[in-house]
Amino acid sequence: MKIFLDSADVNEVKKVYDMGILDGITTNPTLVSKQNQDPKKTLKEVCGISNVPVLAEPVSIKYEDIVAESKDLAGIAKNIYAKIPVTVDGLRAIKTLSGKGIKTAVTLIFSVEQAILSAKAGADFICPFVGRLDDTGVKGVEVIKEIVQVYKTYNFSTKIIVVSVRNIEHIHYSALYGADSVSIPFKVIEQLYRHPKTDEGIQKFIEDYNKVKKQGE
Repeated sequence: MKIFLDSADVNEVKKVYDMGILDGITTNPTLVSKQNQDPKKTLKEVCGISNVPVLAEPVSIKYEDIVAESKDLAGIAKNIYAKIPVTVDGLRAIKTLSGKGIKTAVTLIFSVEQAILSAKAGADFICPFVGRLDDTGVKGVEVIKEIVQVYKTYNFSTKIIVVSVRNIEHIHYSALYGADSVSIPFKVIEQLYRHPKTDEGIQKFIEDYNKVKKQGE
């Protein structure tokens, strides 16, 4: 499973890259705006840290504007993927952009049906939202399971990046069900390597070593 960082914060991206686990980055207009600088500058800085896919979202909603803005985003760096909402205009733009060699992702996916349409339109990635599905009373990871099954059945080449990840359980079941990737906020990434028994074991090793060291002094 590949790990994407859900962030436009350069410092967070660098930290995850230095850990050796960064496979990609997802951004959105909200995350980019939090950096309080020109959005293009932010995206260029993020793209420059590592040659991994960086998903950047146009704010346009009309077909012609989506295409134009996506081309503009793709011009910032070679590793940018235009991340476009699943609408009629969005799907139409995905088809056009894919035909021009511009890499794409479809966002705001909440159903198997939307996932199917996105794959058929030619998207490189889809971004189904587990957390927001949970908010509606639907178990988000079960929708991920269904999308994985359908994609395998029909041999779609589109890859699945699970987004709106809020906890370890979302990651656990996404991996168990065979999703290609998860996009994780930095605060959740910090939870992945933590376990009380790990901390306990480290402390025990240190204490035992120090006991022997003192005996030899």
